[in-house]
Amino acid sequence: MVKVEISLANFYRLLHPYRATLISCTSEDGKVNVMAAAWVMPLSRNPPLLAVSIAPSRYTHELIRKTGEFVVNIPTAELIDQVYLCGSISGRETDKLAKAGLTTEKAKEVKSPLIKDCIAHIECKLEKEVEAGDHTLFIARVLRAIVDEGVFDVKRCLYKLEKAKPLLHLGGRLFTTAREVREAKG
Repeated sequence: MVKVEISLANFYRLLHPYRATLISCTSEDGKVNVMAAAWVMPLSRNPPLLAVSIAPSRYTHELIRKTGEFVVNIPTAELIDQVYLCGSISGRETDKLAKAGLTTEKAKEVKSPLIKDCIAHIECKLEKEVEAGDHTLFIARVLRAIVDEGVFDVKRCLYKLEKAKPLLHLGGRLFTTAREVREAKG
C-alpha cells in the first residue's frame, strides 16, 4: 500500500472521527453560550478529570476562563444540524441556543446549564489551563455525570448504540455515527 503525505496543519484529521459534543457555559451575568467541540477527552478516572481543547478566539474560551466551569453535553445524530450551527457561528452576538432551537435545564453542581436535548451531561469545574500551541487545554474535574435512562448499559458501562446514536465528527460539515459493534477475541 502506498502512503500519501498530508499537510501537518491537518494531521489531527487522521485522528477523526471524534465524538461531537456541545459545551455549555455561562457568562458572569448569566448569558448562556453553547459551542460544538470534538476535542474532548478523559484524562483520569481517579480523580475524574477531562480536558477540552479550545482556541483563545472563541467566546466559550473567554467564559470558561472567567467562570471556571462548563458542561459537556452529548448529542445524538438527530441533532446534527444544531451541532453544526453551534460550531459555525459565534455566541458573542448570537443566541445560539435560540437559533438552534435547543433548550436548557438547571445543572446540579455548576451554574452552567445542561442542554436538555442531549442524552448525557458531564458537569465540570476548571482545575488547570495549559497553553497548547494555538489552543488552550482546559483540564476540569468531573463533578457529576448523568445519562438518559435506557441509552446506556450501566452494568457494562457503555452506550446502547441502537438507542444512543452517538454523533461523530469527521471534519467540516461531515459527521457519521457508530454503526456496528464487534467484540475482540481472546
